[in-house]
Amino acid sequence: MRKTIVALLTVIAVSSAEAQTKALTLAGAKRLALERNWDLLAARSGVDAATAQLLVAREFPNPNLSVATARIGDRQNSTTLGNGLWARSYDTIFAVNQLIEIGGKRHDRQTAARAGVLGAKARFLEAKRLLEQGVTKAYVGTLLANETARSLRESAGYMQHEQEIAAARFNAGDLAESDLKQIQVAAGQYILQANAAEVAAVQARITVEILLGISEPKGDWQPDDSLEQISGGISLTTESRTDAVRPDVLAAETEVRAAEANLKLQKAIRVPDPTLSVQYEHNPPGGGPPTDTLGLGVSFPLPLWNLNRGGIDAARAAVEQSNLALAKLRAQAAGDLANAVVSHREATERWQRYREQIRPQSASARASVIFKFEKGGTSLVDLLAAQRTDNDVRIATAQAMADAVSTAADLAAAQTVLTETELSATK
Repeated sequence: MRKTIVALLTVIAVSSAEAQTKALTLAGAKRLALERNWDLLAARSGVDAATAQLLVAREFPNPNLSVATARIGDRQNSTTLGNGLWARSYDTIFAVNQLIEIGGKRHDRQTAARAGVLGAKARFLEAKRLLEQGVTKAYVGTLLANETARSLRESAGYMQHEQEIAAARFNAGDLAESDLKQIQVAAGQYILQANAAEVAAVQARITVEILLGISEPKGDWQPDDSLEQISGGISLTTESRTDAVRPDVLAAETEVRAAEANLKLQKAIRVPDPTLSVQYEHNPPGGGPPTDTLGLGVSFPLPLWNLNRGGIDAARAAVEQSNLALAKLRAQAAGDLANAVVSHREATERWQRYREQIRPQSASARASVIFKFEKGGTSLVDLLAAQRTDNDVRIATAQAMADAVSTAADLAAAQTVLTETELSATK
């Protein structure tokens, strides 16, 4: 009766612990990452900053208002109009000055700003692409760590069972004590390896939580998807879109346009911008001609000493650097796609062979050796070798499946492309 109560309490405690463990699907992990990931939030704020710069580029410079009064004396400066401030013989001038940009400066500045907005949007989409890829691969790493720990626990269970059989044979005088100890050592090693694998699983879950933007990651959750479910949820495309490129390449293209617009702007700065002036002069009778006058004027800097050579050279170098960066990214994108295709094909074929051939053969061979060992028909060395091989094959099968899913995520990320029209329509 007491054993029954203890067993019931154990079941209740295990159920309570499992209820406290959070389950998380890959789709849920991606949703949380898109809402809370720090890098993605920073990229989104970059779009806002670029939009604000476009507003700045569209604004006109403010006019300057100046007021000047001359011939100020005491109250004896009165005129026939009276002795108020406006009636005294002071010479008061009101002037409004407005800078006028010429030479296409405003257009070039706005062109660079518009390219900056597109570039910020492209960088945001690139951050989103990399985040979804990273969350998928980290989630797969968690599943692989769990599967590795499970396989090692299973191997430890097999060896503990064989340890019981070996103990019975040892008591019957049919097995040497050294053989029994070897089985005990092998079972203990599998348990230690399983413990290490479970620690690696916690670390993998913490990695996922960091991507989700959790401020205090603890790894206290379990994946609610399997590798088979994830592999069916990754969409790969077979069509080739020659008019679309990866978001980071599109961002580099906009940076080239922005740099070219800035080069044109720096060249246009050599053209002096005039400042137009309109002034009104109030001159009561007594100190000069008793008339109010209206004046117009224009002023501009003389381009004698500063021809903006430094700004032009710096802008020209920036254009060259942007073109080089664009060429590198185009090559990198093509290389990533080619590598992803090859890696995914190899991983898929490896997983298929492990699943359909190697894994069943290994399990059959292990079962046969175990049966013979329990009947005394084979040696301990054969048993340990068969168990070790089967354990390695099960872990390698899980690794092959994880690689197939991970490379599928890489391939899907490499195939994420869009056109500039689609980029412009992105909110």
